[in-house]
Amino acid sequence: MATFFDFNLDNKVTRALTEMGFEEATPIQTQTIPTTLAGKDIIGQAQTGTGKTAAFGVPLIEKIDMSKDYIQGIILTPTRELAVQVAEELNKIGQFKGVRALPIYGGQDIGRQIKALKRNPHIIVATPGRLMDHMRRRTIKPQTISMVILDEADEMLNMGFVDDIETILKEIPEERQTLLFSATMPKQIKSLAERFLRDPEMITVKATEITMPNIQQEYVEVPEKQKFDVLCRLLDIHGADLAIVFGRTKRRVDELAEALSKRGYDAEGIHGDLNQAKRDSVIRKFKSKTIEVLVATDVAARGLDISGVTHVFNFDIPQDPESYVHRVGRTGRAGKTGLAITFATPREIGHLKTIERVSKRKIDRKPIPSFAEAIESQQQATVEKIVSTVEGGGLEPYKAMAEHLLEETDSVTLLSAALKLLTKEPDTTPVRLTEEAPLRVKSGGGFKGKGGGKPRGRGGDRNRGGGDKGGFRRSSGGGGGRPSGERRGQQKSKTKKY
Repeated sequence: MATFFDFNLDNKVTRALTEMGFEEATPIQTQTIPTTLAGKDIIGQAQTGTGKTAAFGVPLIEKIDMSKDYIQGIILTPTRELAVQVAEELNKIGQFKGVRALPIYGGQDIGRQIKALKRNPHIIVATPGRLMDHMRRRTIKPQTISMVILDEADEMLNMGFVDDIETILKEIPEERQTLLFSATMPKQIKSLAERFLRDPEMITVKATEITMPNIQQEYVEVPEKQKFDVLCRLLDIHGADLAIVFGRTKRRVDELAEALSKRGYDAEGIHGDLNQAKRDSVIRKFKSKTIEVLVATDVAARGLDISGVTHVFNFDIPQDPESYVHRVGRTGRAGKTGLAITFATPREIGHLKTIERVSKRKIDRKPIPSFAEAIESQQQATVEKIVSTVEGGGLEPYKAMAEHLLEETDSVTLLSAALKLLTKEPDTTPVRLTEEAPLRVKSGGGFKGKGGGKPRGRGGDRNRGGGDKGGFRRSSGGGGGRPSGERRGQQKSKTKKY
């Protein structure tokens, strides 16, 4: 396995990588970095979680000419969260060289962005709509750009950005270097590559390399109406430090976050209807472990790179195998182990088997945990805390009080009371969740809801009109694009009490 010293990088870049904790290069980095440094165009087929950002970020920063105070590189991303994440990582990699990356996205005040652009960043990480807006205003001049990177191109296709990307690429000088990264290679992405890349080198990280063996993958077959109680039991049994719960729609995310809060969990939700300040606040709380459960839609969670996620719960089975791999990849990072548990209703088992086949990974079936198991798990957690406190010492100030209590009550009764007081017993507060129609396999092997139709629309999050692209496609920062609407199978949805 190569190290970053093998690429003959500027010592300021290797110093930054060392401080960031990078040691050995991942397969995508080992192949992409030297090829990019050699000046070739690249098509990279790789999922989130493979080290893709550093794969293109390291050579981009290495090639930035510090004597030139203008934009030299552009990275296009599908979502504002990913734009922020990528810019943060690039600024860390370029910290000692002095390279500055600026995220540009819809939903943020354009006046602030124009002021930031006047400070002459070297790299722009942008969503397509807002980048086009700045190009129209001449606040970003494409003539100076020598490298373009399309990150998660298939997701930009799903969100309706292909026309915007083509418009942008036509404005940037042809002698540029272009890198395209995509988890899948649909026809439109291949066509885009044929038209805008010059003799590209294909770099592929296979599915077997991206499903990460250090993630334990399980599923529970559970009726829709029992899902929430089962989720609460699993959270209690596993004692997740940081957990992400994936819901299919914005409405689902809102209801789940509220229901978990009612049951005593520190939980908040994130989806495309939240304004940027709220999204940033939720992500910041989760990173700092102020909240223990993040409830999210697929698109809202795309690009989140948060270390220490111990558990992923697919409360609603993902729309397709690529989404499954993306969700599961949120845990088990940096060599740590993780657990991913998927809920599948009886009618969705065929869908689950397709995910197994495509991801080349068996997902172990587990029984529905009982209420008694949840209580037992919480009791055991309390015992472990008490034992750990004993081993930690510092109990002298409490011994006199303990001796006094023992004069009045026997030790077993006293310890039992302490265990009862400290144990978080499962909460059974009634909550209401709106039922979601199950996904089912259609004849072509794809997936659809009860009402049929494509699994993912332009908007990403599929309910309540509009998707996750927020203000990317209109200069006003408004929603733009056509609303995706609810699946027909959800229009007659019912609310169940749990």
